[in-house]
Amino acid sequence: MEGDDDRIEESSVRLVGSSNDGIVDGGGVGVGESRWVDGSEVDSESPPWSLLDENDSGQGYGSMRRRLVKKPKRVDSFDVEAMEIAGPHPHHSKDLSVWQNLALAFQTLGVVYGDLGTSPLYVFTDVFSKVPIRSEVDVLGALSLVIYTIALIPLAKYVFVVLKANDNGEGGTFALYSLICRYAKVNMLPNRQPADENISSFRLKLPTPELERALNIKETLEKRSSLKTVLLLLVLTGTSMVIGDGILTPAMSVMSAVSGLQGEIPGFGTSAVVVVSIIILLGLFSIQRFGTGKVGFMFAPVLALWFFSLGAIGIYNLVKHDIRVLKALNPAYIYFFFKKNSSAAWSALGGCVLCITGAEAMFADLGHFSVQSIQIAFTCVVFPCLLLAYMGQASYLMKYPDSASRIFYDSVPESLFWPVFVIATLAAMIASQAMISATFSCVKQAMALGCFPRLKIVHTSRKLMGQIYIPIINYFLMIMCIIVVSIFQRTTDIANAYGIAEVGVMIVSTTLVTLVMLLIWQTNLFLALCFPLVFGSIELIYLSAVLSKILEGGWLPLAFATFFLCVMYTWNYGSVLKYQSEVREKISMDFMLELGSTLGTVRVPGIGLLYNELVQGVPSIFGQFLLSLPAIHSTIVFVCIKYVPVPVVPQEERFLFRRVCPKDYHMFRCVARYGYKDVRKEGHHVFEQLLVESLEKFLRREAQDLAIESNLNEYFDNVSERSRDSGAAGGDGTDELRVPLMHDQRLEDAGSSISEETSSAFPSSVMSLDEDPSLEYELSALREAMDSGFTYLLAHGDVRAKKNSLFFKKLVINYFYAFLRKNCRAGAANMSVPHMNILQVGMTYMV
Repeated sequence: MEGDDDRIEESSVRLVGSSNDGIVDGGGVGVGESRWVDGSEVDSESPPWSLLDENDSGQGYGSMRRRLVKKPKRVDSFDVEAMEIAGPHPHHSKDLSVWQNLALAFQTLGVVYGDLGTSPLYVFTDVFSKVPIRSEVDVLGALSLVIYTIALIPLAKYVFVVLKANDNGEGGTFALYSLICRYAKVNMLPNRQPADENISSFRLKLPTPELERALNIKETLEKRSSLKTVLLLLVLTGTSMVIGDGILTPAMSVMSAVSGLQGEIPGFGTSAVVVVSIIILLGLFSIQRFGTGKVGFMFAPVLALWFFSLGAIGIYNLVKHDIRVLKALNPAYIYFFFKKNSSAAWSALGGCVLCITGAEAMFADLGHFSVQSIQIAFTCVVFPCLLLAYMGQASYLMKYPDSASRIFYDSVPESLFWPVFVIATLAAMIASQAMISATFSCVKQAMALGCFPRLKIVHTSRKLMGQIYIPIINYFLMIMCIIVVSIFQRTTDIANAYGIAEVGVMIVSTTLVTLVMLLIWQTNLFLALCFPLVFGSIELIYLSAVLSKILEGGWLPLAFATFFLCVMYTWNYGSVLKYQSEVREKISMDFMLELGSTLGTVRVPGIGLLYNELVQGVPSIFGQFLLSLPAIHSTIVFVCIKYVPVPVVPQEERFLFRRVCPKDYHMFRCVARYGYKDVRKEGHHVFEQLLVESLEKFLRREAQDLAIESNLNEYFDNVSERSRDSGAAGGDGTDELRVPLMHDQRLEDAGSSISEETSSAFPSSVMSLDEDPSLEYELSALREAMDSGFTYLLAHGDVRAKKNSLFFKKLVINYFYAFLRKNCRAGAANMSVPHMNILQVGMTYMV
């Protein structure tokens, strides 16, 4: 994108008029900031002190008053809700008891560890397809590789480091990105407001005072648009790899489980494995629309039984066949393995990496559990059971090296084959289910952050907001899985593709966590660099091994990732250009004032909710409505549905308001904020009710603060006159010292924007609030408009590239982005507004 695009910011405009004039526009002011101004964002060079007497020469009472007294903060409508929640609603981390953590740890077995737990089905089969077993060094070296891969990546990296880099209890690639976006303004969409920082889950804790390096990194990221683009592409690449996992995991897991029948049933060949696998996959994807909640209670017990089986069978084989495989705990056997097999050993790394498939799920599924529960489950159950399973298989291979092609089922005692086969098939389906659900969640987060076209989302649970179903993604995954199984037909070929997707996601998470360490945690530079040097090096080694298999199936995840990366970046690119076009073309305040309170047309009773993406200013589409409609509603609210980089926005912090134009215009701006995991399930009636209630709160607060400010100004004028009289009579003017300094502190009282200490310093006549007649009139007008009904004013927009744009930009915007907009979910359906109350006008945005 052009370098100048990201520098387009929405200017702050303040309407200068009578005392009844409202705040027209401007950025919200954070509650905790010491900006005691009249509600609109001020220039950065403006002094923080309010100059109450511009004509004072700097000596005497005026100068002292400027130094001691801040003008009380007139309410900025964008801060109304934030002020109300600043004290009562702090964000609490998950603080669970020991028994609750143990219960959650049990549940994680069924949701988080399904993919990791089914890896013994195919790891050694794939490794020894590249390195034939000719001596015990081959077996011990491969086992040592597996042991230390599991110990370093899932245990050391994820359990002890990455899990701590969560976003208020949420994990995953987009959670890391949102965490970085909160600290540095790297989001490509320039709609961030200072008021967003008052959301209870938005605040960041900086544990160390080493700020200089973090601030330098922050400044560099914010200034260079190229770095913002690279960061976005990195996140989108990781997300694309996760979606690719959603295709490959079901195919790999189900085929590996079904392939156990080949040696047990005579005549059950490769074609039969493919057919049975496709039937199971069809059933698996067909039940997605019912949601995972109805069968979720089965997941943990089945996986617990599966891990118990792995551990028990591992111990059985270890004792019965060859306990000497414990020598593989010596990492020297990794060196012997590479020395003996050279390039073949390098190729075998592509199979070895499959032992950590699903490790990313420990972080991605963190939002449903707690850090402690995931750590307990892995260290106490998953890790030891996996080690026993691999040691048992290696022990069997020491005695029967020709069984490598179906090592898992051959190592199972014959009497237990069918029970283990049933459990393995169920475990494979559960692992697939977890990855499919993770794909749905990932796509929803991408949609919320403006990086994926709008799609229909079905919420399958009334209680758990994370359980969703996206029909078009489900059918796409199903078709792709069937194609993959039909074309490859062997798990070893699918494994080549599977490894690239897994390692790609891990490299992205390593990069983002390193940035979090430097930018937010402010970790010691040496320790922060050790993390990517150690784990990044290991992952790059594995990546080089799996990339060598591009022609043998490795091209598949790269093709999937490239496709989804193009879709997501094209959507984000077009959306950012459209937003910037709206910012440039918004209607000026001078023009609105020239129109007058009638807006150049007839005002009829009713509330018009004009949906747009601007967080400031009057959108240009409003001019189209004024031209196209014979009349306009008596109350106009510009509604912006905005997703902020936090997981969840509490309901009481949802709405922010600002008055647009003077009072007699009856025009307001409302920003409805949602987190990337929020579920917009409320019906339009509930939304309308919440909006009107919040608007009434704003009107009352505005009148209250204006009254206090007016009384305070009058009080100061009287004190000033007495001071001048006292000075003429020889007084020293010490009365001014009775007015205390107003501290820079958060507003703890929701009912007032002035601190208790300050209010107690003034006479009761100053703080008394008489009922404002204009307030009652405005509230009655609002109720009358509400009784007349709501109308939803929407734009049917078309985005086109300018004629002088580059050919590539015209191709992307006029064809690819236009195709995505045409085929994604329409705005009316996406915003859940009633079709009977919609008015739409056409609008072309030139970008």
